[in-house]
Amino acid sequence: MPSPYALNIRDLARRPGETKPFSLDVAVPEGFGNAVIGVPEGAQLRIDGRLESLHDGVLVTADVETTAVGECVRCLVPLSEPVEVDFQELFAYPGTSDFDYQIQGDTLDLEQVVRDTVVPALPFQPVCVEDCEGLCPVCGVRLLDHPGHEHEAAVDPRWAALADLTRESDEQLPE
Repeated sequence: MPSPYALNIRDLARRPGETKPFSLDVAVPEGFGNAVIGVPEGAQLRIDGRLESLHDGVLVTADVETTAVGECVRCLVPLSEPVEVDFQELFAYPGTSDFDYQIQGDTLDLEQVVRDTVVPALPFQPVCVEDCEGLCPVCGVRLLDHPGHEHEAAVDPRWAALADLTRESDEQLPE
Protein backbone atom coordinates (compact mmCIF):
# COMPACT_ATOMS: atom_id res chain seq x y z
CA MET A 1 0.00 0.00 0.00
CA PRO A 2 1.52 3.34 -1.02
CA SER A 3 2.13 6.00 1.59
CA PRO A 4 -0.52 8.74 1.77
CA TYR A 5 2.40 11.20 1.80
CA ALA A 6 3.76 9.97 -1.58
CA LEU A 7 3.91 12.23 -4.62
CA ASN A 8 4.34 11.03 -8.21
CA ILE A 9 7.12 12.97 -9.92
CA ARG A 10 7.29 11.08 -13.22
CA ASP A 11 6.63 14.25 -15.25
CA LEU A 12 9.30 16.23 -13.35
CA ALA A 13 12.15 13.75 -12.97
CA ARG A 14 15.39 14.82 -14.61
CA ARG A 15 13.85 17.89 -16.23
CA PRO A 16 15.63 20.82 -14.53
CA GLY A 17 13.54 23.97 -14.45
CA GLU A 18 10.14 22.24 -14.47
CA THR A 19 7.81 23.08 -11.59
CA LYS A 20 4.51 21.66 -10.41
CA PRO A 21 2.19 22.77 -7.59
CA PHE A 22 0.63 20.13 -5.36
CA SER A 23 -1.82 19.71 -2.50
CA LEU A 24 -2.21 16.72 -0.22
CA ASP A 25 -4.91 16.07 2.34
CA VAL A 26 -3.74 13.25 4.57
CA ALA A 27 -5.59 11.41 7.31
CA VAL A 28 -2.55 10.72 9.49
CA PRO A 29 -2.08 6.92 9.51
CA GLU A 30 0.17 6.96 12.59
CA GLY A 31 0.23 9.71 15.20
CA PHE A 32 3.39 11.63 16.03
CA GLY A 33 4.52 14.11 18.64
CA ASN A 34 5.66 13.80 22.25
CA ALA A 35 4.12 12.55 25.50
CA VAL A 36 2.26 15.82 26.15
CA ILE A 37 1.07 16.97 22.70
CA GLY A 38 0.99 15.55 19.22
CA VAL A 39 -0.86 14.94 15.99
CA PRO A 40 -3.09 11.93 16.67
CA GLU A 41 -3.80 9.07 14.31
CA GLY A 42 -6.64 10.01 11.96
CA ALA A 43 -6.09 13.77 12.26
CA GLN A 44 -6.30 15.79 9.05
CA LEU A 45 -3.05 17.19 7.70
CA ARG A 46 -2.92 19.57 4.73
CA ILE A 47 0.24 20.02 2.67
CA ASP A 48 0.34 22.69 -0.04
CA GLY A 49 3.49 23.26 -2.00
CA ARG A 50 5.57 23.27 -5.12
CA LEU A 51 7.89 20.72 -6.69
CA GLU A 52 10.86 22.01 -8.66
CA SER A 53 13.09 19.74 -10.72
CA LEU A 54 16.84 20.37 -10.31
CA HIS A 55 19.98 18.61 -11.56
CA ASP A 56 20.50 16.87 -8.20
CA GLY A 57 16.86 15.96 -7.52
CA VAL A 58 13.51 17.58 -6.75
CA LEU A 59 13.20 20.56 -4.44
CA VAL A 60 10.02 20.48 -2.36
CA THR A 61 8.74 23.73 -0.85
CA ALA A 62 5.60 23.30 1.23
CA ASP A 63 3.34 24.55 4.00
CA VAL A 64 1.85 22.07 6.46
CA GLU A 65 -1.30 22.73 8.48
CA THR A 66 -2.82 20.46 11.11
CA THR A 67 -4.12 20.47 14.67
CA ALA A 68 -2.20 19.00 17.59
CA VAL A 69 -4.01 17.74 20.66
CA GLY A 70 -2.72 17.15 24.16
CA GLU A 71 -3.10 18.45 27.66
CA CYS A 72 -2.02 21.50 29.61
CA VAL A 73 1.15 20.74 31.55
CA ARG A 74 -0.06 22.85 34.49
CA CYS A 75 -3.69 21.76 34.98
CA LEU A 76 -4.03 18.67 32.72
CA VAL A 77 -7.04 20.09 30.80
CA PRO A 78 -7.33 18.73 27.23
CA LEU A 79 -6.33 21.24 24.56
CA SER A 80 -5.93 21.51 20.82
CA GLU A 81 -3.57 23.84 19.05
CA PRO A 82 -3.25 24.73 15.36
CA VAL A 83 0.12 23.91 13.80
CA GLU A 84 1.35 25.76 10.73
CA VAL A 85 4.89 25.13 9.53
CA ASP A 86 6.76 25.26 6.26
CA PHE A 87 9.78 23.45 4.89
CA GLN A 88 12.06 23.32 1.90
CA GLU A 89 13.92 20.07 1.23
CA LEU A 90 15.82 18.53 -1.64
CA PHE A 91 14.94 14.94 -2.48
CA ALA A 92 17.96 13.54 -4.31
CA TYR A 93 17.99 11.08 -7.19
CA PRO A 94 19.09 7.51 -6.33
CA GLY A 95 22.84 7.03 -6.09
CA THR A 96 23.48 10.39 -4.42
CA SER A 97 24.49 9.79 -0.81
CA ASP A 98 25.01 13.39 0.36
CA PHE A 99 21.32 14.13 0.98
CA ASP A 100 18.94 13.18 3.79
CA TYR A 101 15.95 12.36 1.57
CA GLN A 102 15.92 10.20 -1.57
CA ILE A 103 13.56 9.75 -4.50
CA GLN A 104 12.30 6.16 -4.77
CA GLY A 105 11.50 5.32 -8.40
CA ASP A 106 8.97 7.86 -9.65
CA THR A 107 7.80 8.93 -6.19
CA LEU A 108 9.01 10.87 -3.23
CA ASP A 109 7.58 10.27 0.23
CA LEU A 110 7.05 13.38 2.36
CA GLU A 111 6.23 11.50 5.60
CA GLN A 112 9.64 11.78 7.27
CA VAL A 113 10.22 15.42 6.31
CA VAL A 114 6.71 16.32 7.56
CA ARG A 115 7.41 14.61 10.89
CA ASP A 116 10.84 16.25 11.09
CA THR A 117 9.20 19.65 10.55
CA VAL A 118 6.02 19.34 12.65
CA VAL A 119 7.37 17.67 15.82
CA PRO A 120 9.94 20.39 16.67
CA ALA A 121 7.25 23.04 16.03
CA LEU A 122 4.99 21.60 18.75
CA PRO A 123 5.05 23.53 22.03
CA PHE A 124 7.48 22.05 24.54
CA GLN A 125 5.17 22.76 27.48
CA PRO A 126 1.66 23.51 26.18
CA VAL A 127 -0.70 25.46 28.43
CA CYS A 128 -4.46 26.01 28.15
CA VAL A 129 -4.08 29.76 28.79
CA GLU A 130 -0.91 31.75 29.32
CA ASP A 131 -1.68 32.56 32.97
CA CYS A 132 -2.84 29.04 33.93
CA GLU A 133 -2.22 28.58 37.65
CA GLY A 134 -2.25 24.79 37.56
CA LEU A 135 -3.65 22.50 40.23
CA CYS A 136 -3.80 22.93 44.01
CA PRO A 137 -0.91 20.89 45.44
CA VAL A 138 -3.05 19.89 48.44
CA CYS A 139 -6.36 18.77 46.93
CA GLY A 140 -5.80 18.85 43.14
CA VAL A 141 -8.57 21.31 42.23
CA ARG A 142 -7.96 23.45 39.10
CA LEU A 143 -7.09 26.90 40.44
CA LEU A 144 -8.53 28.83 37.46
CA ASP A 145 -11.95 27.30 38.18
CA HIS A 146 -11.78 28.22 41.89
CA PRO A 147 -10.27 31.69 42.39
CA GLY A 148 -9.28 32.41 45.97
CA HIS A 149 -9.01 28.70 46.75
CA GLU A 150 -7.13 28.22 50.05
CA HIS A 151 -6.47 25.64 52.76
CA GLU A 152 -5.64 26.04 56.43
CA ALA A 153 -1.95 26.54 57.00
CA ALA A 154 -0.29 23.19 57.52
CA VAL A 155 1.39 22.56 60.84
CA ASP A 156 5.08 21.91 60.55
CA PRO A 157 5.50 18.22 61.52
CA ARG A 158 8.43 19.14 63.78
CA TRP A 159 6.08 21.21 65.96
CA ALA A 160 3.02 18.94 65.76
CA ALA A 161 3.77 17.33 69.14
CA LEU A 162 3.75 20.73 70.85
CA ALA A 163 0.32 21.48 69.36
CA ASP A 164 -0.93 18.28 71.01
CA LEU A 165 0.50 19.44 74.36
CA THR A 166 -1.34 22.77 74.24
CA ARG A 167 -4.61 20.98 73.42
CA GLU A 168 -4.14 18.68 76.43
CA SER A 169 -3.34 21.58 78.77
CA ASP A 170 -6.44 23.49 77.51
CA GLU A 171 -8.58 20.45 78.32
CA GLN A 172 -7.17 20.15 81.86
CA LEU A 173 -7.77 23.78 82.87
CA PRO A 174 -10.75 24.24 85.23
CA GLU A 175 -13.47 26.51 84.03
